[in-house]
Amino acid sequence: MLISMYALVDCNNFYVSCERVFRPRLCGVPVVVLSNNDGCLISRSDEAKALGLKMGEPYFKVKPLLSQHGVQVFSSNYALYGDMSRRVMLVLSQVVPEVEVYSIDESFLNLGGLPTDADRLAELARTVREAVRRQVGIPVCVGVAPTKTLAKLANRLARRTPAGVLVLASEPERAAALAATPVADVWGIGRRLAPKLLAAGIGTAAELAAAPEGWVRRQLGGVVGVRLWRELRGQPCLEWQPAAEDDDDAPGLVQHSVASTRSFGQPQREWDALREAVATFSARAAEKLRRQQLSANLLTVLLGTDRFAAARRGPATHTSVVALPLATDDTGELLHAALRGLRQLWRPGTAYVRAGVVLSGLEPAGQPQLTLFNPADPARLQQQQRLMQALDGLNRRFGRNTVRYAVAGPPIAAWAGRKAHCSPAYTTCWEELWQVK
Repeated sequence: MLISMYALVDCNNFYVSCERVFRPRLCGVPVVVLSNNDGCLISRSDEAKALGLKMGEPYFKVKPLLSQHGVQVFSSNYALYGDMSRRVMLVLSQVVPEVEVYSIDESFLNLGGLPTDADRLAELARTVREAVRRQVGIPVCVGVAPTKTLAKLANRLARRTPAGVLVLASEPERAAALAATPVADVWGIGRRLAPKLLAAGIGTAAELAAAPEGWVRRQLGGVVGVRLWRELRGQPCLEWQPAAEDDDDAPGLVQHSVASTRSFGQPQREWDALREAVATFSARAAEKLRRQQLSANLLTVLLGTDRFAAARRGPATHTSVVALPLATDDTGELLHAALRGLRQLWRPGTAYVRAGVVLSGLEPAGQPQLTLFNPADPARLQQQQRLMQALDGLNRRFGRNTVRYAVAGPPIAAWAGRKAHCSPAYTTCWEELWQVK
């Protein structure tokens, strides 16, 4: 019998695993990766977890413990992680025809049409796991089940198995898996609903799946809750959303905004530093916009002050919205608008700790809504498009920021965030390519 089957492939401790690919000596050693600006722990090896280190703990608080146990520390290196993710997704697409990228380290595989024989599905899952490990060097776990929610649940349980693979092909297997899963760990329940369900006497996924549909509809938000309930009972309800390898570039996903924001390594007061930062963020957001073949009607500039400062009065985040005459993806036009918004926000002497640019009011590029008083000039639009294509082409070929607007300043700016423990961009920068001697 042929029925729908899905696999969820999840990279284990992904950021740590990326660092270990290029430093094998770190295998078996406690390792952590820090967030932007070296703020807190965002990825931990199993050895680091065994030391009691928690996700999201501030780095400065656990620094003595890390030193005491010789924990290896890395600043986040998103250029490396993004490229490694792309390589993992490429391997998956070579094994199965349909891949849905869910996040940088997770993907669903559509196994529909394949026989549901548990042994053959397990063999396929092991093939996927081995292919990713051999070709990219990243360890993954694979969960297989008739629905996405059950595949996610199977993947969680697969982490506890030596093989890293779990197939829920039969009804008894699914029932046992549901009984072994706390309701708080069910995909879609989250911190908000879990206490409510526990208070109602539902402690496991099995008890939720056994609840009456009417009760679920009332207690879990109507059709959304019923959809989750049916998925737990083996009825596929979530849509299949195949995406491109780069999640940010996926044309099938509905984008409502494109943003580029960052915290500074040190508070910034000077106009020149803030202008450089906002110009840089504008250029990056414009680049994302063009990759997704979109243009924007609105641009929002934001500046943030220290929310914990004792002397602070009023909100910590200040924004300025600039409406563009015509939707555009041109970096130059977006830069002008962003600097106009920055002038409205900047207060001399104020210490800002973060800034950003958000582009919204998105529509397909090259099809601007015409207006009576600001008619588009087709020749000028074509000229802008050619210029942006040349800009993006050079930066793709020779590396980010090879060609940039002067107002954005140097690639390594004084306002950049702290990255005291950053590894090289082994796969995306000629000067930092991994060398084998």
